[in-house]
Amino acid sequence: MKRTLLLSAFITILSFTAYAQETAIPDTSQQQAPKPLKLNHAEPLYIDLIRDLGAHKGEKEWNIGAGMTDNLGYDRYEFLVEYEWAPIDRLGLEIEVPVSVYTTNSKDRRPEVNRPSDRIESLKLAAQYTFLVNKRFNTSMALGTITEFELKELNRIRRDDVFQGFLFNPFLVAAKKWGSNFHSLIYTGPRVFNHFGHSGLETSYEINTSAHYMIPNSRNFVGLEVNKEMQGGHMDMVLRPQMRLVINEGLMIGIVTGIPVTKERERMSTFFRLIYEPGHKKH
Repeated sequence: MKRTLLLSAFITILSFTAYAQETAIPDTSQQQAPKPLKLNHAEPLYIDLIRDLGAHKGEKEWNIGAGMTDNLGYDRYEFLVEYEWAPIDRLGLEIEVPVSVYTTNSKDRRPEVNRPSDRIESLKLAAQYTFLVNKRFNTSMALGTITEFELKELNRIRRDDVFQGFLFNPFLVAAKKWGSNFHSLIYTGPRVFNHFGHSGLETSYEINTSAHYMIPNSRNFVGLEVNKEMQGGHMDMVLRPQMRLVINEGLMIGIVTGIPVTKERERMSTFFRLIYEPGHKKH
């Protein structure tokens, strides 16, 4: 089972790479067809989209993220590298590798018990297709799926198998632009985790909403992202005020602060995202 899963992951990665290389070669034998309609929506910075809603073929983006969370008895430092691209109009694909490093803080009296082990979290593969772009109502909608091959802790990865579980997350995205500069978005769907060696599935449901104000005649914005996750009758909610600043055409930085509504599991957090769009042109 696990060997099959490893082989399946390897084949999937090769398929993604081959597909990207194949579709990256332009066809100069015919005139380029007009691009389909794409609306400009503000994208949340913490739980971001796979690609812009209504993405055009050939779009691509690199993300490098880093953040820190105070989890009561220990601090969690998170890092990620993410690549996303659009092989055809309105379809976005993504590969991401997140990493977590944990350190003990002064509030932890039993660090050897409470602090998790450092780990490469997962190999994350995702796809998103925009099925609705409505200019009259300034609305876009998309369906997508995230598949994560969860990895074991770094201190166990040499002795045991590499993967510890499989996470499946289908989702729906709906975004609307209000007037010239205000944007709202909802991102929602279930998360189903299959832990190898355990019977049954672990399920939760997330509802992420956001509202942003886009600075006129720019790609800069300020806004609020609200992340909500429900599991076993309990809901965790984190407010994430944020801003995006354009450094130059194609290069932006996102700054996020996390404020938990309940402090049962974590306190304040920060997150930074460096966004690079090769070949981006101002419209």
